[in-house]
Amino acid sequence: MIPLATPDATMYWLSRRTRNDQFLLYCFAESSRADSALCAEILQRCAGVPELRLRLRDDPTGLAPPMWIPAEPTAAQIEQHRLPTPHWPELLTTLGRLTGTGIDARETSWRLHIFRGIRDSPVSDPQVTVVVLQISHALVDGRGASRIARALFAVPVPAENSPETTPGEVLAPAPRVGGLPPAPGARPPAISAVRLASLRAAVTLPVGVARTVRRGVGAARARNELAALTAAGRVPPPGPGYPPGPLNRPAGVTGHAVRMLVCPADDFRVPGLSVTVIGLTAVSIAVEQYLRGRGEAVTRLGAQVPMALPPRRDVRNNYRSLGVDLAAGESDPRRRAAVIAAELAARRERARHPLHDAQNAVDAVLPPLLLRRDVRDYPIHSTPERVTGHTVVSSVNRGPADLSLGGAPVRFTGGFPALGAVMHLTHGIHGLGETVTLSVHADPGVVDPDTYTGHLRDALRELSRLRR
Repeated sequence: MIPLATPDATMYWLSRRTRNDQFLLYCFAESSRADSALCAEILQRCAGVPELRLRLRDDPTGLAPPMWIPAEPTAAQIEQHRLPTPHWPELLTTLGRLTGTGIDARETSWRLHIFRGIRDSPVSDPQVTVVVLQISHALVDGRGASRIARALFAVPVPAENSPETTPGEVLAPAPRVGGLPPAPGARPPAISAVRLASLRAAVTLPVGVARTVRRGVGAARARNELAALTAAGRVPPPGPGYPPGPLNRPAGVTGHAVRMLVCPADDFRVPGLSVTVIGLTAVSIAVEQYLRGRGEAVTRLGAQVPMALPPRRDVRNNYRSLGVDLAAGESDPRRRAAVIAAELAARRERARHPLHDAQNAVDAVLPPLLLRRDVRDYPIHSTPERVTGHTVVSSVNRGPADLSLGGAPVRFTGGFPALGAVMHLTHGIHGLGETVTLSVHADPGVVDPDTYTGHLRDALRELSRLRR
C-alpha cells in the first residue's frame, strides 16, 4: 500500500467537499476502428501506466493517511458517449455538465470519456474523436496528469529507439512511493493492513505532534529570514493579494460551461515573451474588457497561476500557486505583456527560494487526524478578505503532437481547471505540437461564456500583431 503525502491527502479530502477533478481533453482524427477495439487498446495501454492501476482506500479512524492500493483497470472506467447531435457546440455543452461531476477515488481514480464522430470541430477533419481523461487530483497534479495522458496515447516505439526525454517538454517522473502495484491477478491488500496502519498511527500520534511543533519553530525562523531578505531587496516581495471582485462571488457554483480557442502556436510566439505570458496578457485584456462592459470598475486584476516545483519524493501534487498582477489599465498591449512577464518572473523567483521548504517540512509530518480536521473545517464557501487572484490561469506544455488513438493522430489538447466557491472563471493554456489551446471554464451564473470568449478571441488577435 502507498500512503498519500500531505498535499495529496489534502486534495482527496477537498474532493469530498467540492469538485476538484482534472479534465484533460485530447482531440484525434476519427479512427476507422470499432468502439470495442478502441476500448481494448486503451485497457492494454493502461497496463504500462502504474498510476492508472490504483484506487484509494481510506482509513475509517482518520488516524492514518489514505492509501493507494492496486486496482486493475476495467472497461467500466471507459465511457462511450452518444450525443443526439454530434456537433462541436453540443459537445461543449456536454463537457460543461461533465466538469460538474466528481469521481470517488475509493472506487476509481480515473475515468475516460470518448465522444466519436464529432463534426464542426476547430480543425479541418470532417469528423473527430474527442477523449477526456477525468482524473483524481489526489493522484497527480496537472504536470503529472499530462505525463499520464502521454503514456496512454503515445505511439509505441522500440525500447532501443526510445529517447531518454521527450523533445519539447520536461515532465516529472512518476513518484516511486513504496513500490508499484502488483501484477494483474495479484490479491489486493487485506483490510487488516489498513487496521495495522491505523494502529501504528495511533501509537505514533504524540511523536507526530512533537515533530510538527519542532518543525513549526524552524518554519517560523525561515519566514523571518525570508522577510529580512525581502526587506533587503535580495528576494522579490510576495504577491500583494487582491480584494475579491465580481468574479469572486461567495455563492456556490451554479453551473459549468466550457469554451475552447484552438490556435496555431505561432499566434503565441512573440519575441522575448513566453506562451504563458501571452496567454496571461490575453486573459488580462479580456477580463478587463468584459467587466467594464458590465459597468464594473476595474482598478486591479490578478491571476492565480500554478507553478510546478522540482520533483519531491512521495509527493504527487507538487506545485505552488502564484499571485500575478495583470496590469489592469495599461492600454499598450506590449507594455502590458512586459509588466506581466516581470511580475511572473518575480513571483517565480520568490517561490523557488529554499526557505519555503521549511513549511513543506512541517506539512510532511502533520498528523493525518489534524490535517483531515483542518480540511473539514476550512470555510471554503466563505469569501476571504483577500484572494491570490481573481481568476486562475494554468499553463502546461504537453509536448509534441506524436500521440494517437486507434491509429488516428492527435490534433490538439485542452483542459479545464476546477471552479470553486469564490472562483467562477478559470483558464487552461495547453500546447501540443504546433497548436496552443486557450480553454475557458466558467460559471454561467457569474460569467457569460460566449461574450467573455469573444473578448478573449479579440485579445489574442490583438496580441498576435506583436510578432510583426
